[in-house]
Amino acid sequence: MDFSMFEPIMAELEKSLKPYRKDFPTFSRLPAEGRDRKEVIALMEKLRAIEAKKWKDGYVSGAVYHGDEEFIDFLTTIYAINSQSNPLHADVWPSASKFEAEIVAMTANMLGAASVTSSDPEQQICGAVSSGGTESILLAMKTYRDWARETKGIQAPEMIAPSTAHAAFDKASEYFGITMHRIPVGQDFRADVAAVRAAMNENTIVIVGSAPPFPHGIVDPIDELSELARSKGIGFHTDACLGGFLLPWAEKLGYPVPPFDFRLPGVTSISADTHKYGYAAKGTSVVLYRGLALRRFQYFSVTDWPGGLYFSPTFSGSRPGALSAVCWAAMVSLGEKGYTEAARRILETTAWLKKEIRSIAELQVIGDPLFMVAMRSDVLDIYKLMEFMTRRRWGLNGLHLPPSVHLCVTQRHAQPGVKERFMSDLREAVAFVKKNPDAPEGVGPIYGMAAQVPLRGMVKEILGRYMDILYKV
Repeated sequence: MDFSMFEPIMAELEKSLKPYRKDFPTFSRLPAEGRDRKEVIALMEKLRAIEAKKWKDGYVSGAVYHGDEEFIDFLTTIYAINSQSNPLHADVWPSASKFEAEIVAMTANMLGAASVTSSDPEQQICGAVSSGGTESILLAMKTYRDWARETKGIQAPEMIAPSTAHAAFDKASEYFGITMHRIPVGQDFRADVAAVRAAMNENTIVIVGSAPPFPHGIVDPIDELSELARSKGIGFHTDACLGGFLLPWAEKLGYPVPPFDFRLPGVTSISADTHKYGYAAKGTSVVLYRGLALRRFQYFSVTDWPGGLYFSPTFSGSRPGALSAVCWAAMVSLGEKGYTEAARRILETTAWLKKEIRSIAELQVIGDPLFMVAMRSDVLDIYKLMEFMTRRRWGLNGLHLPPSVHLCVTQRHAQPGVKERFMSDLREAVAFVKKNPDAPEGVGPIYGMAAQVPLRGMVKEILGRYMDILYKV
């Protein structure tokens, strides 16, 4: 493959990813003498000041979901108190087990655990704390693989997921040897139930639905999909990593939220990210299961190691207990009232943005999402529009299939003046692209290539080179 045409793009990417080479010291080996701690702290403060400008002012899609300075200081204090905690050593830090058990219980009750009325303790909603949404998804898929192998004798497991389900399911497919069947979404961008039914066979171990999926923010028909799974005696996983800590409060506020949680008897597991709309620090998520027996397939243990008995509930051995403490502190300090009020601000901001974007003839909002605004255009190059917005400091997410961009609305965007600034810049972007259809589009060509099957190998190579850049000093 000839990658020469992409060398200018890769060079620009390297500049943007490595902006500190000239102004800050670079360490490719240990310094002969350790740097003074005050000097190290000063360097960190400078980097923080540079990087905070963008997300604090609400220019970033998603990424920082709360961001209030007083709240950050509170969480930082909690982290410092628990900085040495390690859940692997539950005998030394039983507080870590307390925090994680309560995080799981609070999340389960938020997501319909009370609807499970069986008196059998084995049927209770249970779960674990993970490092993020990807690990929660990987854990669930590994669990279903092992469950199906032991209880059904399935040696060639398969999963079914809509095309819009998170890429972490593909990662699970590759890591754990589970054949992936990606099925289409309908005109409403929700999973096609008939296509799922047609894809099922004797090796299907789990069906996936999203509440909502990352690209367009439109909840899949979880009720129909989960009932289909239940009728066949297989697992159903609701990926609520994005919406798990927002949709319950949206429902309480009267917004139309389709059923997606354990109130549906066919839902056997859920992933929900505490570090998104749960407002914990980055590095925690929750994976929940219907029944202790299913969760046990997630666990790992070794009983014949010379180092003693080894066991861990998740992929990691040692883990930062401070992150679990911070997560617990965020949840109990906000409470239902805090989460509901945050949801109200976000949902009202999103509704205003949808209305304003729909008034622009050249743009179309995809569906009617509650807190994600995805837009496309039949007359403009959407990636040129994204490039213009990037030059205006906005960090939007580029999508493809179809070509589109989205803004994941957070509390940062609910600040006074942010949504108005966004719309002013967006209208200027539309006018500019209409007038300059041949303007540079940054990474737009790569997104376009990714939509074409023959060129995806080239895109994969480019992404590999991008990741190589991340580790260059």
